[in-house]
Amino acid sequence: MPELSREWQIWLKDNLQRGCSVASMVEAMVSAGFDAQQASAAVAAVSVGKDIPLKESIRPPVGEYIYDDWPIALLGNRIDGGDGWATVVMRCEKPQALVLDGVLSDNECDEVIARAKTKLRRSTTVDPLSGEESVIAQRSSEGTFFALREDDLIARLDARIARLMCCPVENGEGLQILRYGVGGEYRPHFDYFPPADPGSAKHIAQGGQRVATLVIYLSDVDQGGATIFPDVGLTVNPRKGSAVYFRYTNSQGQIDPLSLHGGAPVEGGEKWIMTKWVRQRRYS
Repeated sequence: MPELSREWQIWLKDNLQRGCSVASMVEAMVSAGFDAQQASAAVAAVSVGKDIPLKESIRPPVGEYIYDDWPIALLGNRIDGGDGWATVVMRCEKPQALVLDGVLSDNECDEVIARAKTKLRRSTTVDPLSGEESVIAQRSSEGTFFALREDDLIARLDARIARLMCCPVENGEGLQILRYGVGGEYRPHFDYFPPADPGSAKHIAQGGQRVATLVIYLSDVDQGGATIFPDVGLTVNPRKGSAVYFRYTNSQGQIDPLSLHGGAPVEGGEKWIMTKWVRQRRYS
């Protein structure tokens, strides 16, 4: 029987806010494998504003995740991007995370933003039940995607990022561009597809599980907007052209519970980022 994970609780809250009936939600949960009594109790609890305690099985003990060798090709405190070098300014072992300077030039950041502005739409996330893209309150940003190697600029960036992340270009998803205005945030979440969620299957079927993320900051932020890892107390402040890399799937296919992360609210100015997600196998 599925567990009431963080993602399921978000799904419950979002569907209640959208006016879905209790009966339809219970029916959907039962179809996904929940016991009818468990589903009814969960919907009832969330409808009156109660948080359902997460079971320990949802957040596996850190000791169960094996931190194997970094896949990144470090040369001292530098990484070769093919057409330039990025500098490692911070390294975290658990979760495996790096903060990098010099990933993009100022001109490249400005060009990506200019190209993205005309295509922005409200950001979505994956529904844990259906696997479809949906808008939720926990993610308040606008975004767009560039297809892999969409043009000369994007092809150059795809190649550089693949080199930095030590993965084939074809294993990467298309670059996602996001803009957060004042108050914009993305509450703590995982980038991998939770295996227990029924909606994850359709995404894992194409290219396998996500294994790592690179978040590139396309702008400075006047105040707020940090990338946070709340379970380890790690905070990365946005700086134009820099990036944070983090890995959450090891060579055995395990997923790291310490990779929980989010985007803190923007308190002044605006925040532009570019995200690359990498899969286990060829994605495109």
